[in-house]
Amino acid sequence: MTENKDDTNTSEESSKAEGSDARQFLTFCVGDEEYGVELMTVREIRGWVPTTQLPNSLKFMKGVIDLRGIVIPIFDLRHRFDMGKTEPNEKNVVIIIAIGERLIGILVDAVSDILNVAASQIKPAPQVDSKIDADFVNGLISIEGKMVVVLNIENLFDTDTLAKAVEAGKEEASKNKEEAEKTEKVGEAEEAELTEMAQSSNKE
Repeated sequence: MTENKDDTNTSEESSKAEGSDARQFLTFCVGDEEYGVELMTVREIRGWVPTTQLPNSLKFMKGVIDLRGIVIPIFDLRHRFDMGKTEPNEKNVVIIIAIGERLIGILVDAVSDILNVAASQIKPAPQVDSKIDADFVNGLISIEGKMVVVLNIENLFDTDTLAKAVEAGKEEASKNKEEAEKTEKVGEAEEAELTEMAQSSNKE
């Protein structure tokens, strides 16, 4: 009986990943490329929703969203890689990721899979010209005939970048709240004035 080579490779890859050094990655697509991040850093996967754009923000930042009271900056991964801008639609996906104590969202084309691999299967990225800065790559995974680029999210979005983005988002949210409160007060004052005028008219 002839054994299928692809099935054998897949079986070997799976068995390698079952050891104590097994790691899990969420993989996703941007253009024709496939990338991965540590699954333990992923907090949520959401469909695209319009963001609140901030003035003077980073060129690859789409804006911010309010996720259950938390202001989260959303970054266009394609734009971060200088591969052009994403024009988001209902097919795009936002992956909410934890970097330290901060949450960010990365805009991607689609989520692909969850990979279980052994640490030994993660190979160092070769030092060659690439679309992506080598500091943004933790390694490469070759599995089932495809190549996945494992991203270093901490380097992609450093602490200073995140702090500025989150602070800008909080300032914008505070400004919007103040404007809403002012509008509400103006509305209440106008309503009170109209009520007073109506009462005066009835007395006459």
